[in-house]
Amino acid sequence: MYLVIVESPAKARTIGKYLGRQFKVKASIGHLVDLPKSQLGVDLENRFEPKYITIRGKGKILKELKEASKKATQIFLATDPDREGEAISWHLSNSLGIKENVPCRVEFHEITKTAIKNAFSRPRLLDINRIEAQQARRILDRMVGYMISPLLWEKIRKGLSAGRVQSVAARLICDREKEIESFIPEEYWTIEGNFKEPEEGNVFAARFYGKAGKRINLAREKEVNTVLQRLGGRNYEILKVQFQERRRNPAHPFTTSTLQQEASRKLGFTTKKTMIIAQQLYEGIEVGQKGEPVGLITYMRTDATFISPLAQEEVRKYISMVFGDEYLPEKPRIFTARKGAQEAHEAIRPTSISRGPDEIKGFLSRDQYKLYKLIWDRFLASQMEAALIEQVKVDIGAGEFIFKASGSSIKFPGFMVIYIEGEDEEKEKENQLPSLKEGQKLELVSLNPNQHFTQPPPRFTEAALVKTMENRGIGRPSTYSPTIETILSRGYVIKQDKVLKPTELGFIVVDLMKNFFPEIIDVDFTAQLEDQLDKVESGETSRLKVLSEFFVSFKDRLSVAREEMEKIELQDEETEEVCLLCGRRLVKKHGRFGKFLACPGFPECRYTMQVKINTGVKCPLCEGDIIERRSKKGKKFYGCSNYPGCKFVSWDKPLDKKCPECGYFLVEKSFRDIGTGLRCGNKECEYQEKKPAKSESKK
Repeated sequence: MYLVIVESPAKARTIGKYLGRQFKVKASIGHLVDLPKSQLGVDLENRFEPKYITIRGKGKILKELKEASKKATQIFLATDPDREGEAISWHLSNSLGIKENVPCRVEFHEITKTAIKNAFSRPRLLDINRIEAQQARRILDRMVGYMISPLLWEKIRKGLSAGRVQSVAARLICDREKEIESFIPEEYWTIEGNFKEPEEGNVFAARFYGKAGKRINLAREKEVNTVLQRLGGRNYEILKVQFQERRRNPAHPFTTSTLQQEASRKLGFTTKKTMIIAQQLYEGIEVGQKGEPVGLITYMRTDATFISPLAQEEVRKYISMVFGDEYLPEKPRIFTARKGAQEAHEAIRPTSISRGPDEIKGFLSRDQYKLYKLIWDRFLASQMEAALIEQVKVDIGAGEFIFKASGSSIKFPGFMVIYIEGEDEEKEKENQLPSLKEGQKLELVSLNPNQHFTQPPPRFTEAALVKTMENRGIGRPSTYSPTIETILSRGYVIKQDKVLKPTELGFIVVDLMKNFFPEIIDVDFTAQLEDQLDKVESGETSRLKVLSEFFVSFKDRLSVAREEMEKIELQDEETEEVCLLCGRRLVKKHGRFGKFLACPGFPECRYTMQVKINTGVKCPLCEGDIIERRSKKGKKFYGCSNYPGCKFVSWDKPLDKKCPECGYFLVEKSFRDIGTGLRCGNKECEYQEKKPAKSESKK
């Protein structure tokens, strides 16, 4: 019997299907060994040696794996193909007594029969350099977090944290907010002319440009009025018409960051939601008449744009068959990855292009379908022919004054028939220009002056922050989503109308970090440190050297901060809610499970209540508002705002949607086989929205 160890039960089920009965596949459920939570866990005096322990609650799993390993003739470690996965395999090999010279590591980037068979036919030794890089990152993060955070608890309040990546991300958001606050808008004007070409009577718009070929910037209304007066009574004609054909190439297939950005733009997904659903698609979904789990996409934590030759061959055949050879480039597209990308990995793509989104839609939840379709469309488009765009530029003369207009038309859609990449900012729409000729006379319909003001830089959305972090070299694919979740949960940042806005607490923490730990919160320093970690992985430098060089200045900064950092009193935000015991107005507090309301008379008065988050759904018992609440152990549930008068409660989130069968409200429900779905909140009604039963699928 061969023992195979992976991280998750879902992955174990999918892999087990391909390996056969002689293989026993078990899950470690993530890390089994880590640094202790109760202490630093790093010996600063002895080469920064980590003190690993078995994670609390994981002893039973480790015991089961040890018992299974004793019965196995060979052990394979098939954890994820990245630094974290390599570290999990290394800890497992140490715990199970696997010798260093035994090739036990199995690595694959997609969970398909071919990939699994190939990987198990050539197991390799553990990659010590990759393990060293992961340990260096873990120890760096532990030193920053465990040695700075207690200072923040002491000087500001408990529950705060600092981090090598999170602090820089918070700084980016705070610095952007300061730019917005200090921004002084400047006035400017434009003049838009509407013109009619006499032959067909088509009307189009053009914008005032300037005089005698030189641009005139209109800053004040007085300047605009002067130009309008001088334009009075002029004759208008086409001075020049320029045609230019431009090729527009498709975007590369998804990396982690571009997937998170595009899912945010097009689907409204948070980075966390995107990664949860992508993990489900990677580890396996039950599709087809047999209902067997199938890995639908390749590994979703990657910064590579590489595509395997087999996948390219498959997608090129699909394009030729479905769209025709005119949509197929002469050669397969090869995309250049950014500096530092792991080219041994692949981009995120469907494991089979023949498995179209609509063909398997009935087996996926709504969100799984949306994300899979996005990945499938992007990959297909990335290997298609370029689009041909014809651009037209027109100069219109009015004496010595000039108006300009531009437009474009698609001569050949190419990849655009299937997918167009989203934009963070809306672009000004181009005109649809009529057929125009040089020397053609035009009739002026109207001149419209418009006042404008320059705009400050926009606040970060999650997508824009991820893009900036990647471009600046902050963090890696696996850290973008957890970083955003951390700064939100700590209260440094709030999400408001889909943008990230710093709080007073966020500004205070960032300013303290700037004053006492300038290197930690410096964007360029953090990026250079990421490069050093990459060099540890490639064997160009050592873990000890990176940690030693970092700790020299960090130790001195820490010593100064302990002596000089002053205590800061945060003023609690007062609310309209009134204490039921003493009548004072309650204030917002931050606790272990987020915000809550408390009486400012503490400790004399100990009254507290939860922050009311309205779901927008009415209580079925008394027509009160259903609000989000938390139990004493911090578990989220939903109850009536009229409690204790009304006892309605629900563990599932109520939605403002009615059940088509009984009219009761629907709730979000997690199903083991598909993830999140919907069901009726009425326990006596069996209505639910999930994938069809296997018998229905066969039909």
